Amino acid sequence: MKIFLEEVASGELVEAKIMDGFSGEMPFRNKGWQFAWKELAKVEGAEFYKIVLKETPDIPEGLLMLTLINEELLFMNNLEVAPHNYGSDGKYEHVAGCLIAFACKKSFELGRGSYLGFLSFDSKTELIEFYQKKYGATWAVGQKMFIDPLQGRKLMEKFLNIETGLKK
Repeated sequence: MKIFLEEVASGELVEAKIMDGFSGEMPFRNKGWQFAWKELAKVEGAEFYKIVLKETPDIPEGLLMLTLINEELLFMNNLEVAPHNYGSDGKYEHVAGCLIAFACKKSFELGRGSYLGFLSFDSKTELIEFYQKKYGATWAVGQKMFIDPLQGRKLMEKFLNIETGLKK
């Protein structure tokens, strides 16, 4: 799996990697992060991942929290890009796409039965259309959304450079 983030200023691709995130390394909310990652890290059974540049593994470019519901459906609890990657002034592109694609990959590893390859998540109302257009997510009801196995494979190919066997 070869991951690249795009440096916005230069358009240059920079190699990155996704690593396990440990509670001791979680950033503080008062450092510009929107979620209280130190508190979230206390959730039993949750898995945390961070995307970092290969050259700077101590600086998270984004964070991801996943849980397995009823031992069969993978749920993306939280996803956040680092404050220095927010919006049009962000330093790197594709942070969220890489983390979502990684979550899709995990859904094939951890999902079971009818939920194999499905990634579920809740979206803020104002982001539902964004997730649909940018990542091919499907709106279910209320704020519930999911990415189906076919779309998950497309995201894995696009953002993680993983060959999934899809015909081009």
